[in-house]
Amino acid sequence: MEYVFSNKLASLKPSAIREIFKSLSDPSIISFAAGNPSPLSFPVEDLAELSADIFKNSAAKALQYGTTEGYGPLRDAVEERLRNKFNIDTADNETIITTGGQQGIELACKALCNEGDVVVCENPSFIGALNAFRSNGARTVGVPLASEGIDPEMLDKTLSGNPNAKILYIIPTFQNPAGVTSTAENRHMVYDIAKKHGVIIIEDNPYGELRFAGTDVPTYKSFDEENIVIYCSSFSKILSAGMRIGYVCGPREIISKMVVAKQVEDVHTNLFFQILCHRFMTERDLDGHIAGIRRLYGRKCSLMLSELDGHMPPFVRYTRPEGGLFIWCTLPGGTSSDTFVKEALKRKVAVVPGTAFNCDTEAPSDSFRLNYSMPSDEDIITGIKRISDLASEMFQAK
Repeated sequence: MEYVFSNKLASLKPSAIREIFKSLSDPSIISFAAGNPSPLSFPVEDLAELSADIFKNSAAKALQYGTTEGYGPLRDAVEERLRNKFNIDTADNETIITTGGQQGIELACKALCNEGDVVVCENPSFIGALNAFRSNGARTVGVPLASEGIDPEMLDKTLSGNPNAKILYIIPTFQNPAGVTSTAENRHMVYDIAKKHGVIIIEDNPYGELRFAGTDVPTYKSFDEENIVIYCSSFSKILSAGMRIGYVCGPREIISKMVVAKQVEDVHTNLFFQILCHRFMTERDLDGHIAGIRRLYGRKCSLMLSELDGHMPPFVRYTRPEGGLFIWCTLPGGTSSDTFVKEALKRKVAVVPGTAFNCDTEAPSDSFRLNYSMPSDEDIITGIKRISDLASEMFQAK
């Protein structure tokens, strides 16, 4: 039988990152391809102790159905953290718990976009979000990303040229994949442009608490006087990725539609893990735990940058992030990173090609992404030397 797939999914490609993971069954491969938090960051003993207490004293509640909006005490705790840590006024907004941060992004698109509508994104951008938009029939249009943030002039032109643009999706802090953080000036300019064109901003901030250098920059949501920002984040990078606990704070009218869509998707987020997350937030030192993660990633990032500085040829450029999980490397102009990535894999090093993060799935890329949270120190040293040697050989040969 010949199968006919829906228009929404027929042209959707599998995540290049997930496909690369299939090659990592070989233990000799050094992977810089993941976007995972380090297992060293998981508070295993605390989670085990709290879990045992939940099973002993609250099993009937934790194993039952819950409300779609999320576990009430966790929602309250999240809102308190948004106010205290990010200066976000939650009074005119609604906060819900989602199954990971990516579900919040997908639900927002489902609530706001019809098939053929445009979602404008930084280029490059997070592949999970891009596929979420595409799976809902939206068309992704990219605007170049620079060291200070998305290009405001190009953004204005892009929105003017796409009157059916409904959403501007941005990762302003420790961007995935580029690792850059947009400036406060850039954020205010971008906000005013979005307001002028009447588009909703999805601010994706899963890495915001992972700063190990520099100073914090105000979130879009913290100065959102027009209530046009949907703020998405999660506990994946600061507690556990596998728990799949995310949250969204945004305009009540939009959130109410997202709740209806979530009822169809999964009824509610795993209640046991919501309770566990709340118990950790309120009974353990979450800020102290995050401080430890920052120190860990700061050291690993510093090591990777030091190895790049010492071995990578000068014609390969790379970002110097102040937080998050990623370094973005750019080969000399016109070079396909796909070829470089394939050759790196032959040398037992896995990196992600820039094409995986393009808004235009057919566009080339001369960049690739490195992750420093997962590999060991030894693998960072060995792997960076291997890909640095590869870059030298490839371009000296030309």
